[in-house]
Amino acid sequence: MEGPAPGSLRSTKRRSTLIGGHSEAAARRAGRIGDGFFPGKGTPAELAHLFDVMRRASWHRFQVLTKRSERLASLNSQLEWAPNIWMGVSVENDRYRFRIDNLRSTNAYVKFLSLEPLLGPLTNLNLSHIDWVIVGGESGPGARPVDPAWVTDLRDECRRARVPFFFKQWGGKNKKQAGRVLEGRTWDQMPCLSGLDRRAGKSNRPYS
Repeated sequence: MEGPAPGSLRSTKRRSTLIGGHSEAAARRAGRIGDGFFPGKGTPAELAHLFDVMRRASWHRFQVLTKRSERLASLNSQLEWAPNIWMGVSVENDRYRFRIDNLRSTNAYVKFLSLEPLLGPLTNLNLSHIDWVIVGGESGPGARPVDPAWVTDLRDECRRARVPFFFKQWGGKNKKQAGRVLEGRTWDQMPCLSGLDRRAGKSNRPYS
């Protein structure tokens, strides 16, 4: 199981790091450090240690992404959450909608959804206590196309719920050529870095 590099505590330069899943380098210049942050073979003690490293490196922001939402929920009470540890789940289509509820049950200060690769419509999402939504199409050889209507529907849902929306890419065989413009603009919204402590009654959802 891989997690934050030991250098996280030595480095004084602030950065965002995505742990698990696909790199969000285009979003926050994040570095990919590992896959499967919540693997079945990882012990609670190992995960607690990794969370402790991230918590102590409070000048960095760690974006932890997993598909193993059930294990995340089961370990929630054993993890020491901090405002610089952002927790997310991947939801590719309606089959995996349950992961959102698992994420919502945690004590993470910032909860985000990675709806990529988006492989089907995700209508009427419950975005309560969700702080950020990332959407993107599949890329590479054999990439399955994303319907623009799926993306605009999610963008509109985020608008109504006042949740920041980030559109990563259309994807396809040539993702650079396809770009990431949606209805004439790019969408790079991020959670507000002030007021991260929802439990103190502060809002984390400014929307522009």
